[in-house]
Amino acid sequence: MDKLIKHLPRAQVFAMADEVQYLPGQIVSKTLSQNKSHSLTLFAFDKGEEISAHKSKGDAMVYALDGVGRITIDDEDFIIKAGEAIIMPAGIPHAVYGEERFKMLLIVVFPPQESKDTRENKVKVKEK
Repeated sequence: MDKLIKHLPRAQVFAMADEVQYLPGQIVSKTLSQNKSHSLTLFAFDKGEEISAHKSKGDAMVYALDGVGRITIDDEDFIIKAGEAIIMPAGIPHAVYGEERFKMLLIVVFPPQESKDTRENKVKVKEK
């Protein structure tokens, strides 16, 4: 069977923060798993680096692994430190900034996608 979560040690204890490295003046990302329903990604932000405001179709949870970050959700700023988490709701503009060097695990859960059959059945039910 293919690995569903990639790029991490298997069947052993490890420090998640050690699995992504800081690089000067950069944001480093490592995708661990991604499909239509979810995305798991590690990030390391050098101090002062940012992902500018954008929206996601899914709820996004940031779990801080190291350092200090600033999360902006709909123009409201939140400071987040190692061991803390915050959820950025789907459809709301959000951004991430490295107040200091900052590592995080980003977990995004996307809404279920309707198949063509499901959409057609809903239309038929409504017509009755």
